Amino acid sequence: MQNNKRDSCIRCGTCCVKGGPTLHHEDKDILRAGYVRHEHLVTIRKGELMFDPRVNALCPTDREMIKIRGKGSRWTCRFFDEANSTCTIYEHRLLECRLLKCWDPAELLSVIGKDTIVRADIINPGDPVLALIAAHEQECPVHEVNELIEGLSTAADNATILARLTHLTRQDQAIRAYAVSELGLSMEYSFFVFGRPLSQILSAHGISIR
Repeated sequence: MQNNKRDSCIRCGTCCVKGGPTLHHEDKDILRAGYVRHEHLVTIRKGELMFDPRVNALCPTDREMIKIRGKGSRWTCRFFDEANSTCTIYEHRLLECRLLKCWDPAELLSVIGKDTIVRADIINPGDPVLALIAAHEQECPVHEVNELIEGLSTAADNATILARLTHLTRQDQAIRAYAVSELGLSMEYSFFVFGRPLSQILSAHGISIR
């Protein structure tokens, strides 16, 4: 929403607390230079719910997207220094951050969903992690998780649905554990490789899997 009372940033940090930016192809030079690294990123897989400022609501994504990961369980951009209300990579900030003007969002809205990158764009060809990503997508598909969650409100037998969600969550955990123990991936890097754990996605819907 346009703020007619302002025409410049007052460093309130509201935009940074709401979440980090989505990465575009124009941002790859910042990644190559090391100002933003893979372990700073999280993959939002196709079909996951994410806030869409174009409609001001949570919507399932129609494509895979890469975002700056939040702090802990929050979406607050990890490069936001809350104590000083500053961006720690301000001179090398990403495209959406450079375009963001809360008083006039037109320029930012014009690039949302356009020319965004996916994992394969910033992983070296032949890297064995690509095969692991493909296996994870097959074994732990987001679209099935969404369908199962929707079914909980209408199904006569929720036990079957919860059993399947439990299986998918365990598969997700097992693949991540394998990547850490056998391929040497860090837990931080796994958020980029596999996206958010299914347990986190389910938790956002009030579903807890033991």
